[in-house]
Amino acid sequence: MLKNYLKSFFLYELLLGMKVTFTNMFKKKSTLHYPFEKAPQSPRFRGLHALRRYPSGEERCIGCKLCEAVCPALAISIDTEERNDGTRRTTKYDIDLFKCIFCGFCEEACPVDAIVETRIFEYHFEERGENILQKGDLLKIGERFEDEISVDQAAKAQRN
Repeated sequence: MLKNYLKSFFLYELLLGMKVTFTNMFKKKSTLHYPFEKAPQSPRFRGLHALRRYPSGEERCIGCKLCEAVCPALAISIDTEERNDGTRRTTKYDIDLFKCIFCGFCEEACPVDAIVETRIFEYHFEERGENILQKGDLLKIGERFEDEISVDQAAKAQRN
């Protein structure tokens, strides 16, 4: 009883907290100044989606709908149609980023490496509906970051 009274009188817990603060005051800080310094990223990082094209310019997606079937969050919706040459291509390829859990199953299921997840994690939405990436948006992202995507895909193939 007397011990508890003395601890509360001398503010023992407060002194312990100040001791922790004082010891950490002289340690090296691990803070990053975010926009200017960025933390290292794993090569397996899964960020914003992109659709890729072949070097000839033709889109890779063959409309097999495996990515839509394997998506656990039901974030992908695809419509296809057959072209004049008999091949099937997508007319609609939408990904709802609010539903997506960035699991990477779509990327693993794709037989032609058409859908990939890039290292892009800095994106935002200002208007309602911008969270749904449509085929045109996904192709633009793929074209813009194709060099980085191809390097990551080659590294991934080497690991496997």
